[in-house]
This record gives sequence, structure tokens and C-alpha cells, in this order.
Amino acid sequence: MYRKKADSFLLMAMLMVVAMAISGCLDSGKADVSNESDVKELTIGEMWDIESIDPAEDMKVICEKALVVETLVTTNEDFSLAPGLATSWQQLDNNTWEFKLRKDVKFHDGTNMTAEDVKFSLDRAISRNVNVASMLNIKSIEVKDNYTLLIKTADLNTMLPAVLHYPCTAIINRNSVDENGDLIKLISTGPYMFESFDEQTNVLTVVKNKNWWGGKVGLDRMVIKGMPDPNTRAIAIESGDIDFTVDVPYSETDRIDALEGINVEKHVEPRVYKIDVNLAKDKLNDTRVRQAISYAIDRDSIVKNVLYNVGEPAAGPFLPNMVWTNKDLEPYKQDYKKADSLLTEAGWIDTDGDGIRDKDGQKLELTLMTFSTRPGLPPMAEAIAAQLSKIGIKVTPEVLEYGDILERQKEGNWDLSLAPFAIAMVPDPEFILTNWYSTNGTDNKPGYSNPEVDKLIEETKGITNQEERYAKFNEVEKIVYEEQPMILVAYYGCDIVKKDTVKGYIFDPTAHDYRINAGMYIEK
Repeated sequence: MYRKKADSFLLMAMLMVVAMAISGCLDSGKADVSNESDVKELTIGEMWDIESIDPAEDMKVICEKALVVETLVTTNEDFSLAPGLATSWQQLDNNTWEFKLRKDVKFHDGTNMTAEDVKFSLDRAISRNVNVASMLNIKSIEVKDNYTLLIKTADLNTMLPAVLHYPCTAIINRNSVDENGDLIKLISTGPYMFESFDEQTNVLTVVKNKNWWGGKVGLDRMVIKGMPDPNTRAIAIESGDIDFTVDVPYSETDRIDALEGINVEKHVEPRVYKIDVNLAKDKLNDTRVRQAISYAIDRDSIVKNVLYNVGEPAAGPFLPNMVWTNKDLEPYKQDYKKADSLLTEAGWIDTDGDGIRDKDGQKLELTLMTFSTRPGLPPMAEAIAAQLSKIGIKVTPEVLEYGDILERQKEGNWDLSLAPFAIAMVPDPEFILTNWYSTNGTDNKPGYSNPEVDKLIEETKGITNQEERYAKFNEVEKIVYEEQPMILVAYYGCDIVKKDTVKGYIFDPTAHDYRINAGMYIEK
């Protein structure tokens, strides 16, 4: 009798377990699927090798593309600041900021995010990233209560909230690191949770965070593979090895878009193709020569025929829709007659009829360095060389590894260098204008120095009214537009290539390359 009761009890228990599993009541803490074939998985062909998953070191992948970590501040479409993990902030005095935090955010391990966690994350980022430390310029961080922080800066720093949009300031749980502060397992707040990273194969895998404060997450898993070569990415999406990628060769976009089961979107992102000019070279330290080069470039033709409409002609360093942009600037229009006049006025004339201008026995011959990871660069360099030949400047394009370009610039052994640069990693004009155009700017590769520009930039640091700050920065934009120490060619466009089964993707115009959004899903 007892045996029959035991068997009956065991049978009932087994049936209950089966029923719970079928109804989805068993929670493994990972993707909620009954078997692997039901997993909604997106495989991404990422345009860079994934070198780190530590947000204090990684600029974009772990934040924008894997959506594992989040920052205190985000942006609206016009790049004005918006709440992220912080709900609000205010400047209490010249050197003190108060940040209020969301109260509904949980880390991936189920613990609540508090002000102590934010303080820990920012302190760690400051200690491990010199750029973060320099931009924040923080003297102290004080926890006022569980959801309020007081941040004191060493000097007036109007840009501080914008810096807290920088991916390297993302918030992580203190259990992510060991006693030395080294990352051991990434625990953060984003819609996806870290699962694994294979350093040998460059493959990062993340899984759904079912308890994300922002709402429903569409995918069970994302597998992100580093694929630096544009042609490799194109082959991978066509063969079905990946579901989503970016920046295949621009000349291939229309053909790939016509393929069954694949679609291509073209967007402009906050990045600009820029020619750095080595002002230490006698040939290039004359403003008239740089203006002539800019007038010789046909930006409209490059966008249409070289970039296949993946981009737009550039005027100043900022996109037209950015809230602080100088709207009075227009892209230089190709004008060979104007370019010829400027070069002649500067003393560069073709004295021997060989088609190359010369001056004091020196030919106007230049090298133009670039690299191939971004598919528009090599053909753009060739097009620019051809256009400059029309005004008597011989340009030799050189396609190098990016590290070799940096080394050549360090040595001073270069003339021109073409590359795309992000312009809103920190969504504030001070970030770019200071780094690019101030005499001691960290990204001032040309060696440009203008006392008036330095004075204007310095004056903005004592202004808290944003409209007044932007007016000063607009003056800087106008000056460098005239002097052309860096020649801006086009605003960067990216092609998003995905299978038709990938649904819910919404392009984020504030992302750098692209941002995966939590609402994406796979339609089977």
C-alpha cells in the first residue's frame, strides 16, 4: 500500500515538473527557451577585432554593440543630453554637481544599483583611463544617499554631464573585479548579460537580461564576431554565417540589397572624414595652399560616386542637426579657378610644363596616408588624388596599417592623412574643438596653433550658459573653416546590412558606427 502511494506521489511530482517546464515557470537565469532550436540568436559581424570587454578600456563594443553596460547620461537625436541611469543632474555651484539615480535598476546578478556602485565605477574608470580622468577632472565623489551623488570637480567643468555619456564611464557592479580591480566577470545593468569572450577567436557572446529596467528584450542571445575586413563581412552576410553587419564595400551595397533575404540601410552617423595636414611642412603651412586643396575637392562627387551615397558633404566638424553646430557654414564647393588663383598667389606655378606646380625648385608633391578597415577610405584617397592633379598637385595615396600611420605622424614623416573621426563620443563641442584645434590639443596632429582660437576655447570654460558657450564655439568653427588646418570632406555614412528575418532594428543617429537596440528580434 505504501509502495503504491509512493509511486503515485512520484508520478504526480514528475508531472508537475513537466508542466512547470512547459509553462515556462522554471527560470534558469538565461534565455527562456525549451531547447536550443528555439533560441532567438543574432550573429553580428563587427568591423573591429574585439580587444577588451572592460568598459574602462573599451570605447564602444561592450556599450553600444553588445548592450551589456550603460552610462549615466544618454542623448536625444539632436545630441542634447538626456537621462540614462541618472534621472537628473544640476550644477549646485561652479565645482559641484548633484546627480539623481534611477531607483528601479538591478545589476545582472539581481542586486540593486546604488550610488555606492556608481562611485565605485567612476573611481575605477578614472584610475584606469587617463582620458576619462582628464575630461572629468574630478576632485571627489560623495555618496549623499542611496540614489544621490555629489561630484566635485577640481575646476569649473561645464562639460562634465556630457563626459558621463562617454562609454568608458559605464557603470558596473563591484563584484565584476578582483581585489586588484581587474575585471573577472562583467556584471552591469544593460539589456544583455555577459556570457563569454574567446580572446583567441575574437567572439563575444551575450544573453538576454530578463529583468532589464528598460523593458522587454527581443533576442535570447547575441554572438559578436570581430571581422575587420569589409570584404569578409560581405561574404559572411551573403553566405549566411552572420545575420547583421555594417560597412561592407560601398560599391557592393546596391548588389547586396537586391539579394533575396538581405536588406541594406544607409545612414549618416556622428563621424567625419578628415584630412589632417602636416603644418610643419613648408608646402602646407600656407593657408592659401590648404584652401586651394579644399576648393579642388569635389565633395558632392565623392559622396555620390565613391561612397555610393553613404554619407554627406561636410562643412564644419559637426553634423547639421547637432544643437551646437554653426549653421552658417557650407561645404567648400569645387572651384578649380579659385584653387588655381590661390596657388598662384602663394607662388606655386608650373614652370616646366610637367603638370606639377613648383616653387623655389621644390615640386608640389604630397603623400596621402589612409587605411582600409573602413571601406570608403582607399577609393576616396584615389579620388582626391585625381582631383588635386587637376590643379597641379601630385598626390600619392598610401594605404597602411593604422598603427603605421600613427607612427609616421609621431615621427613627422607625413604630408596628409585621411581618416574618419568620431565627433560626439562626448556630446559637447568643447570635446572636439579643444582636442583638434587648441595648441595643445590631444588630437591636434597638424600642429595647428592660433592664439585667437585658444582664447575663445579658454573663455568658454568660464561660461555656464549653454547658448553663450555655443556662440563662442561657433566663432572657433568659423575661424578653422577659413584656415583649413584639417580639411573636412564628408560626414561619415554607414551601411547596415541584415537578413530580412532581423526585425525591430531602429538606427540610432547618435551611435558611433551603429547601436544594437533592445527591441530587435528574429522572425522565424
